[in-house]
Amino acid sequence: MKEKYNAAPSTDDNLYKTCLHKTCLEDSPFAYTLSLISGKYKMSILYCLFCFEVVRYNEMKRYLSGISFKTLTNALKELEADSLIQRKEYPQIPPKVEYSLSPRGQSLIPILDAMCEWGKVNKENL
Repeated sequence: MKEKYNAAPSTDDNLYKTCLHKTCLEDSPFAYTLSLISGKYKMSILYCLFCFEVVRYNEMKRYLSGISFKTLTNALKELEADSLIQRKEYPQIPPKVEYSLSPRGQSLIPILDAMCEWGKVNKENL
């Protein structure tokens, strides 16, 4: 058994790994989805908007304790640029801005729910 483990990988194995590394994963729907929701707070922001529907900036800051103003601002801008959230600005003083999930962002909620369920099951097994 140990000899097989230490054996050099076959050409087919190397070709498969190269395909996964350079082509398949980079251009895959999986990689695209991860590129949209990767980041320390993006999934938390999306889930927060799902739970509370419409959230103002300072409310969001309170819900996500520990996030800096700059990090929150950047994450919200990226999520808006990716059409996952909607930003509604009211022309008043002081400025009022509300954030909500876009239909595209709402389509990610089943994925986030599945991740939450996985966490519940696997956290108990530790």
